[in-house]
Amino acid sequence: MVRLDTLPCHDRLKGAAMSQYFDLGDETLWNPSKGTSLMFQRQVAVFEAELELPSGIGPMENDECQICPGTFETFVEALLAEHRRTSHTIWLALSEGFTATVLVLAERAGITVDWAQYGTAPEGPFEDVQVSTVIGMSAPADGGAWAAGLREKARQLGRYMPR
Repeated sequence: MVRLDTLPCHDRLKGAAMSQYFDLGDETLWNPSKGTSLMFQRQVAVFEAELELPSGIGPMENDECQICPGTFETFVEALLAEHRRTSHTIWLALSEGFTATVLVLAERAGITVDWAQYGTAPEGPFEDVQVSTVIGMSAPADGGAWAAGLREKARQLGRYMPR
């Protein structure tokens, strides 16, 4: 068993709860609690490595970070393309909350997602395809249903993401 308080990246809140700011210029896109912010930043690092792309979400300094809109837009598009190409139930479950959170930030940053491009069958090979003796090989969901599900999840999360 691993104790979280022994890991070098573990950060405990001491005293009053604090928050951090994800900004685009002078506009705050999101002001989560420190714990939520730290978890999100760690997930950003995971998906930057997975996609082999920078996210455009800068380092947290003095409880503030800047988002570079062009780099972030490229990251959002790559994240959605990767999400669309997979049909692996566990990969989708692990990535859905992060992807929906990123979509809220993208919308607040004025980034327009071209959902029509994700409505057709994904280009390129499927990745992380789940094969099961029970269900056989799964295929990515219908593009319209996939997009509607992610958009609804983002809409729901956005209500709980203070600025």
